[in-house]
Amino acid sequence: MSVITENGISVAEMINLLSSLPKGAEYPYINASTRTVVTIEEIIPPYGPITIRRWDPTKGEIKKDAEPQSISMAMMNRVANAITSGTPINIDRLLGASYNTRSALETLLCHTPPFYYSYPGRIELIHGKTKIKSGHKHVIYLPETPHEKGILCEKKLEHLEINEIPSKNVVYNALELPAHTSISGKVDTDESRIHSQMQMAIYEIGCSFYLKTFIAQNDTGIRYKGKMLSEHENIVTKLSIIPTIGAFDGAADAGKLIDAIWLGDKSIPAVFEVEQSTGVTSGLTRMSNFKKTLPEYRGMRYIIVAPDEYREKVTREINKPEFSHLHAFYLPYSAVSELLGLCQERKLKGITDAFIETFLDDVYANS
Repeated sequence: MSVITENGISVAEMINLLSSLPKGAEYPYINASTRTVVTIEEIIPPYGPITIRRWDPTKGEIKKDAEPQSISMAMMNRVANAITSGTPINIDRLLGASYNTRSALETLLCHTPPFYYSYPGRIELIHGKTKIKSGHKHVIYLPETPHEKGILCEKKLEHLEINEIPSKNVVYNALELPAHTSISGKVDTDESRIHSQMQMAIYEIGCSFYLKTFIAQNDTGIRYKGKMLSEHENIVTKLSIIPTIGAFDGAADAGKLIDAIWLGDKSIPAVFEVEQSTGVTSGLTRMSNFKKTLPEYRGMRYIIVAPDEYREKVTREINKPEFSHLHAFYLPYSAVSELLGLCQERKLKGITDAFIETFLDDVYANS
């Protein structure tokens, strides 16, 4: 019953936290418009269940008339298995209509020191456009920065969004774009954020494949998870130091503005251009110029990453005669999110880079 995920929490640990809350105390719900309060009557260690009472004083209800209700072991086990430190979870979405005491459990957890409530942004597909909207209520487990016991604390999650396009939630971790960057001149807009989120998703997926990732030179001003890109493991900042590239005249210079490049010990598994708002042609041109400086490496893939609604446009550009030598693939945003979700949920490790071909759309007409 006591399941611990990597950097997560077990049911027994949840029970210990909840047992530290004074029994009989009245705990308000997170949503201020909900006047209901909840109190703990009994907790049976080590795995529960928990008996609670809840009532709405503004409706004239009183504690002694409230029916005892149970937070089951099954519910707590389901929540514990979903928790990873630093990753927001939507309790309502996780449990759905299966448990009518889910809001009570959410409320009680957030009164314990390591749990906060938060409203991360959410990425939606609206009328064929990807947009960042205001988010729904989530719970986030932050054991390294506990708050005072017995109170509710909101954690402001700037620069972190939840992707609601695919069937599973995918977390794009905190990144910060410079308001003004002398190299790139980018500003922090929805489009530039989504572009950078795709780059970071490619990096995270690459880590699961044991690959290093080069991120375009003009994106070096990005801060990701509180650190500059250059401070992250498996990030390459200079192509000239990579033997498979630096050994060839003009290759490092031709590739320096490419959005992302996966790098193996003796291979270049994939070259990515992310097309959020710019034309697909410019990305294909950069990849074409890069390819011309290199020998034919086995298993090297050229990939255009773009919104799902861009499929027709990407297909048309990839099939232009001047780009036929690339045999480029299309990787829609939804596929990036699906693959990133697998890496986050299943902790994929040690799979080969060929696994990405499962998610690629081969739109090249002569394939």
